[in-house]
Amino acid sequence: MQWCQRPCRKFVKIDYDPTILSYTTLLEKFWICHDPTTLNRQGNDIGTQYRSVIFYLSEQEKLLAEKSRAEAQPELSQPIVTELSPLPNFYPAEPYHQDYYRNNPGNGYCQFVVRPKVEKFQKHLKTTAPSS
Repeated sequence: MQWCQRPCRKFVKIDYDPTILSYTTLLEKFWICHDPTTLNRQGNDIGTQYRSVIFYLSEQEKLLAEKSRAEAQPELSQPIVTELSPLPNFYPAEPYHQDYYRNNPGNGYCQFVVRPKVEKFQKHLKTTAPSS
């Protein structure tokens, strides 16, 4: 087991097929399905490891994320605090963290925190036709 020697960030890496779901559409859903206006917090989880961040792989992705953030801002009553940063080194989580929600549906955290977010994302994803 590897432990962080300096401050760590836990994040989700999303692999997707751009012929089915565009990066732009994925960004649109990102702003809808979590609170990008709360600094260092998501729900009851508090700390810098819970900050809202988009890690980009290219300058093109950075530009699209900046544009998407600017377009999302008028829909929100507070300023967006989501950070945009180049993707740092990514290390997969330990096996027991992989597919955690799917493998632990009865867990209280999954029931009360994760499930509503997953359902909200799925609902918004259903309204999306394939795009470029």
